[in-house]
Amino acid sequence: MNVTYMMGLLGGLALFLYGMQMMSAGLESAAGNRMKSILEKLTANRFTGVLAGALITAIIQSSSATTVMVVGFVNSGMMTLNQAIWIIMGANIGTTITGQLIALDVGAIAPLLAFLGVAAIVFLKNERIKHTGEILAGLGILFIGMDMMGEAMKPLAASEDFVSILTNFENPLLGIAAGTIFTALIQSSSASVGILQTLADSGAIGLGSAAFVLFGQNIGTCITALLASIGTNVNARRTTLIHIMFNVFGTAVFTVLCLASPIIPVVESWTPGNAPAQIANLHTMFNVVTTLLLLPVGTWLGKIAMMILKDQKGGQTGDGMRVQYLLDLKHIRTEKLGASMVCVEGIKKELFRMMDMAGENVQDAFDTVEKRSREMLDQVLCREEYVDFLNKEISKYITSAVSFETTTSGSRIFNALFSIAGNVERISDHAVNIAGYAKMLSEKHITFSRQAQNELTEMKEICQRLFVLLQETPANYREWHSTVACMEQQMDDMTVQFRNHMYARIQDGACSDEGSVLFSEMLTDFERIGDHSLNIADEVLNMVERI
Repeated sequence: MNVTYMMGLLGGLALFLYGMQMMSAGLESAAGNRMKSILEKLTANRFTGVLAGALITAIIQSSSATTVMVVGFVNSGMMTLNQAIWIIMGANIGTTITGQLIALDVGAIAPLLAFLGVAAIVFLKNERIKHTGEILAGLGILFIGMDMMGEAMKPLAASEDFVSILTNFENPLLGIAAGTIFTALIQSSSASVGILQTLADSGAIGLGSAAFVLFGQNIGTCITALLASIGTNVNARRTTLIHIMFNVFGTAVFTVLCLASPIIPVVESWTPGNAPAQIANLHTMFNVVTTLLLLPVGTWLGKIAMMILKDQKGGQTGDGMRVQYLLDLKHIRTEKLGASMVCVEGIKKELFRMMDMAGENVQDAFDTVEKRSREMLDQVLCREEYVDFLNKEISKYITSAVSFETTTSGSRIFNALFSIAGNVERISDHAVNIAGYAKMLSEKHITFSRQAQNELTEMKEICQRLFVLLQETPANYREWHSTVACMEQQMDDMTVQFRNHMYARIQDGACSDEGSVLFSEMLTDFERIGDHSLNIADEVLNMVERI
């Protein structure tokens, strides 16, 4: 094979992979965050779960992306392990749509599709139309790449050395190994199946050999989810294990069928002379049949995964600070599709942890002032260090994760999450300020009047109600936001009222100068807690309305 053909092969492969990435990105961007809501609503039972997985994967053209999303949702507690099983089964069916598209052989109109798509991207301003343009351009470029690879591979069919290498794939183990390794390297079963279809179309490989490579490709696609599960909780790792078990089981079943039954001639008879369609049909059959076989016993996959990956006894050990719900970006960077959604869900879960700590600090701060407890002050300070750590880690994570986002609305959601983290951290800072006054009160033997103590109790109680409200998942976010805004206004009114009461106590001689200064500072911190809480509610409402 000369250099010209090699360059054509590499160039065609580059266009094919780029076209698939562009088409998938456009599909995901056009679908927006509706994918998340579909997954949440359609996982009530195994049948709708499989349907949801197939639908989402057909939309974004990547079972790896769907599986990465599912791993992230399980890791953040949004989805149970059993729900994940059905989504993964459906994802394996949905990924076969790419091979069917390639088998349609619409290469003649590929240049027109690419032109229309690029024209929409370059000349039109509407964001939704641009995403449609990305889909068309990606599809056109994909088929242009397929044609280039096909032309470059034609001489290979006449090469005795190359044909002898492919003939070895008739050995099931060699074929499966080749498919697994190649797909793991390029991290896309859709792309590797497309390349296999091009080889078959050129006459370089028959379905008898391609079948085992195809089965291995289904195993190789698990590598992306496997990488994404590194550093996650045990249920997320079980999700990845289920994905692997599904494809290994299917490979074992179909390898036996190919060796012991006339399944290959049967598939060939459906579309005689059309090698790409034969591979596409076998690929679809592989995943549909495997799903039908495992659907009745799908929960046993979860039980087996739980037996293999047991719960860690004693839970988390050590006192070290760490994030719990943020997937390691370096392990999902290779699969951008759906990654931004996974990142957002992990960030939200981590923010709830952070808000829990800040809320505890606010409550303990008022208790510290009441009891003048040095031990409680130390707890507040220790918790504040953890809040600062989470704020820093979440902020860094958002800065890196925003690169996965392809839409303006999605980028704004990341900005909102960034702002929420900063506001939660500031609430904890004000709690530390309040708790710190206890030390000064104790050292200077300052006491508050009964009225001032009652007012501190009122401040503590409304803060407690506010934090319960902030961590709710309401049915109506506008009503929820209005309630938060009303409570924040109530805190402002209380601040003015309590400060006026303090002035009256000073005039009556019931409050010392130092005591009045400290109480006034507490009122300021109390009011700022309300302000930052309303900022959080504002960002949450804006974020929800952009989904």
